[in-house]
Amino acid sequence: MKKNFIMKSFFITKKNLAGILLCTALAASALAGCGDREKDNTQDDTSSDDTDNTQSDTSSDDTDNDAQDSAADDESSKIGISMPSQALERWNRDGAYLEEQFKKAGFETILTYSDDDAKKQAEDIQNMLSADVDLLVIAAIDDSTLDPVLEAASLADVPVIAYDRLIENEAVSYYVSFDNYAVGRMQGEFITEYLDLENASDEVYNMEITAGDPADHNAAQYYQGAIDVLQPYMDRGTLNIVSGQTDFDNVATPAWSTEHAQSRAQNLLSSYYADGTQLDVWLCSNDSTALGITQALAAGYAGSNPILITGQDGDEANLKNIADDIQTMTVFKNLSDEAVVTFRVAEAILTGGAADESLISSLGIKCTYEDSEENTCPSFLLEPVIITKDNLQDLADTGLYTMGDDGYLSSAAKR
Repeated sequence: MKKNFIMKSFFITKKNLAGILLCTALAASALAGCGDREKDNTQDDTSSDDTDNTQSDTSSDDTDNDAQDSAADDESSKIGISMPSQALERWNRDGAYLEEQFKKAGFETILTYSDDDAKKQAEDIQNMLSADVDLLVIAAIDDSTLDPVLEAASLADVPVIAYDRLIENEAVSYYVSFDNYAVGRMQGEFITEYLDLENASDEVYNMEITAGDPADHNAAQYYQGAIDVLQPYMDRGTLNIVSGQTDFDNVATPAWSTEHAQSRAQNLLSSYYADGTQLDVWLCSNDSTALGITQALAAGYAGSNPILITGQDGDEANLKNIADDIQTMTVFKNLSDEAVVTFRVAEAILTGGAADESLISSLGIKCTYEDSEENTCPSFLLEPVIITKDNLQDLADTGLYTMGDDGYLSSAAKR
């Protein structure tokens, strides 16, 4: 029944703004949408950052040296990098890769983690503006809370790159992320092929769903991508959601919390599976939630059958679980590549270069450029890959992980 396969699958330029201007701006409401693209492409600063490349561990060094050398000429340039939290492994890697990229180009950086506190993130960004940063890279906790500080950035002519998570605000110049809907589709397609659902006949598989943070735009995209693939099999009963919990609001996990996911899973197991009902599939949007699910199953599942569990990110604990046949797969997003693309977009903005589709050919990274009426703002979307037990070595081959003698992978990015 198992399929052995691998699916390849956004600053401050006008400094020393009077305090009264910033205070006024912080009280203002920002308009929804994405920023003035012409203004965003004509700034005069530069930036560099840490990279995490899952497709090639040399792409940042080989493709960015010239850009970084030219960007580093302005020694006063300062980059503000705002990450959501250090509680999740992947944000530590994002921050490290981004900071490395900008620093090796000669930029001063301010890197903050906001403890999944949206108010604190707004304060962190305000402090960056007060420190005269030349560009902001923001992975938003809750973009609706950032309107006042983003308005201040706009008034100061500071470009903003929305990193990984979309920010719907006119101050945002570009969005750099992965194709998040495609991530969900990959999870759904994996389940479909692994269980051969198309040829399941009268066979029924019991499934539960755990999605991500409702404040994170990406979470709904991951969820919808998977559901769009799996809905036909749910409609015909091949996939049976025993708990009946399928709506995003019912299956969402605040802050992508492992503990919250575990607690909900324990409740589901005691309510619907304590009588011996077999569970076959648990669709998890990412690795931190998948970790909570596996912990709940280890403690409270009455059955002994293998359970198909999906994930995303390639966290070390989850990669260990994949090696041990506890988790089935993860969708791996090369954060090093994402950092490289972010740096190159920032460099183009700050030097008046072209930050459009023409940039892609020089990256050596698989991604697409989208700029249409359907998109909130110009976007660079990278391609993720599926990792299973059968291709764990592929991660070691990138140089981003090392394979131990025990067969377990460790991230090479250490802070």
